[in-house]
Amino acid sequence: MLSFSRLAGFILWASYQAQANDIGATVYTAPGAFPTSVYGTYWNDPTATSAEPQPVITDPVTNEIFPYVLSDPANFPKNDTVDPHLLPEAVTPSQLMEQALAQIQAIAANPALADNTCAQCQASLAVGKMLVLAAPEQGPLLAEAVCEYFNYSTTCYDEYSQFALGSTLSQVLSLANVGGYDGQTLCSALSLCPIPPPVPLNMTGWFAKPKPNPLPPPIQPSGERLKVLHVSDIHIDPRYAIGAEANCSAYMCCRENAFNAVSPDQIVLSAARFGAYFCDTPMDLMLSAMQAIGPLTGTEETGPDFSIFTGDITSHDSDNQYSRAYVEYAEVMIYNLLKKYLGPAPVYATLGNHDTYMQFQMIPYAMGGPLGSQFNWLYEHVSAMWQYEGWLAENVTEYAATHYAAYAVKRTDGLKIISLDTNIWYTNNYYSYINATEPDPFGVLRFLTDELQASEDAGERVWVVGHVLTGWDGTQSQVNPANLFYQIVDRYSPHVIANIFFGHTHEDQLAIYYANNGTVMNAETALAVSWIMPSLTPLTNLNSGFRLYEVDSATFDILDAYTFVADVNEFPALDNQTEVGPTYYLEYSTREAYGGNITWSENDPLNATWWHLVTDRWSRFSYLLEPVIITTVVTEMEVNPALVQTFHTYQSKSSVESPNCTGECIPAKICYIRSGSSSLSYQNCPAGYSSTQ
Repeated sequence: MLSFSRLAGFILWASYQAQANDIGATVYTAPGAFPTSVYGTYWNDPTATSAEPQPVITDPVTNEIFPYVLSDPANFPKNDTVDPHLLPEAVTPSQLMEQALAQIQAIAANPALADNTCAQCQASLAVGKMLVLAAPEQGPLLAEAVCEYFNYSTTCYDEYSQFALGSTLSQVLSLANVGGYDGQTLCSALSLCPIPPPVPLNMTGWFAKPKPNPLPPPIQPSGERLKVLHVSDIHIDPRYAIGAEANCSAYMCCRENAFNAVSPDQIVLSAARFGAYFCDTPMDLMLSAMQAIGPLTGTEETGPDFSIFTGDITSHDSDNQYSRAYVEYAEVMIYNLLKKYLGPAPVYATLGNHDTYMQFQMIPYAMGGPLGSQFNWLYEHVSAMWQYEGWLAENVTEYAATHYAAYAVKRTDGLKIISLDTNIWYTNNYYSYINATEPDPFGVLRFLTDELQASEDAGERVWVVGHVLTGWDGTQSQVNPANLFYQIVDRYSPHVIANIFFGHTHEDQLAIYYANNGTVMNAETALAVSWIMPSLTPLTNLNSGFRLYEVDSATFDILDAYTFVADVNEFPALDNQTEVGPTYYLEYSTREAYGGNITWSENDPLNATWWHLVTDRWSRFSYLLEPVIITTVVTEMEVNPALVQTFHTYQSKSSVESPNCTGECIPAKICYIRSGSSSLSYQNCPAGYSSTQ
């Protein structure tokens, strides 16, 4: 008898056999030949075994035969251009602008980017870039709309229309790499991105020769002193209105349309005839200063041996109140007055950030076409004025007219003056954010290097004159050009560069340049110093001032500096009478104010070494400047707060509106003075103490 399991298996096998008989055979071998009867005709021989059969197919709907090319394995079509491939319908330029604004709003509201304002900013710049490339005229409208949407200002049209910054920003967006370093740098200026680190400099081949080692023997002092006047930041305001609101809620004060929001119908502080703390220089103050220079400096009969003017002629008007004609008007007025009161010796001038239209802006020639040449009118006019006043020869002004108003001139006494348009690295020059990784996109630092090399070869001494400083608290200059400038100063100091002069901040400041990018800061490594000149204008909360340098006639080192100021707080008392005007007085002698406890001959220069020793007096120890830890090191010093407060007081030209410098302000001042480049300051110094206001 079969077991149960074997019986079950037999029954299952029998079932499979029955099913197989129902569906036919379980195995079938197809014929080797293609069944040609399936189709009526073929493009090829269907019986061949070397190629697949290609039957002729007719579309029963259209009664058209599909072409052989559709299936020909050797020649089938690609990138079909017959069938429709639809794209979105084109929109009008205004619709593009609306879409761009909507995308920027969406980026700002995107929760995935909520904690990354840098990404939001650069993504928004990319949207703007695409818009201005497609519809340039829409760029200013987008800038104005973004301003209004994010409530950046209550005067968006005045600030961002095509007749203000809108056209400039549109150009910058079209040319900048907004998704990369350019965009991050621009967004950092808006406090939306961290400041990117300096790009490592490639100095290979930059200098024609290595720095001499040892340095050539220094030029011996002559014992004779030149008197050199320094004026900066005049900011003449021909629109100044005596009796108007001097304590207004928004620039410019001392204008007919100025008002105080707390008391819009009644003047809170009347604009004095000779000026006010929130206002630029009225003509009465300008002439008072010019008249005071001769008697105070002992140059009334002869005038100074020469003068330097470190820029900023025009008033702090809104961009929509500027024009080329207004800039040229102010240039003619001020240069004529400087010639009248400081002549007959030359005044070596440079451009300030307010001496152009649009304000602050300078574009590299390399941008080409109308964009690259849009500021040529300024260079041509200002250089022609310098020649007209008799300050520069024709060959010098011809060069300046085609090189951003930069020039180099050798005086008959042997000193070379090199004047640079330092707007090229100004952080408010939006064109400086184009190719921001390039330290010299304008070629001006190449010019400076070549001139310094020629002076080294000739054994000459050089003064470098500019407007926008490279260091102090770091906020005014782009890090990469400032870094390159620092290396150039290192290479040619102290044997070639005798002094550097800037203006711009309106305050009395200073910066020291050290060897090897300031890695070690002591009296031996201090190489050069930049004198940052206080302003003639009282804006903002400052007194009015000018300065006289006593300079050795052979070394061109500064032996003393005398700063003269007028107390703006006393100006209201001078109204409604014509017997007396402002009183300018000697605020301080630099040597007497800071050099009392330093072993230094009366004929030794106030050079970088001296200034380092001065700052050492403010602290018990000299120190090694290390990135990141400098704030801790300086804060732990036992400083002399009285001396730092003296510097702070003079920084404001002894303004009664200046608060005291205490706490962290004290080490910050020392750090600023020892930071000749913006990158050093950003890396090392406490922020927020640069100004006395």
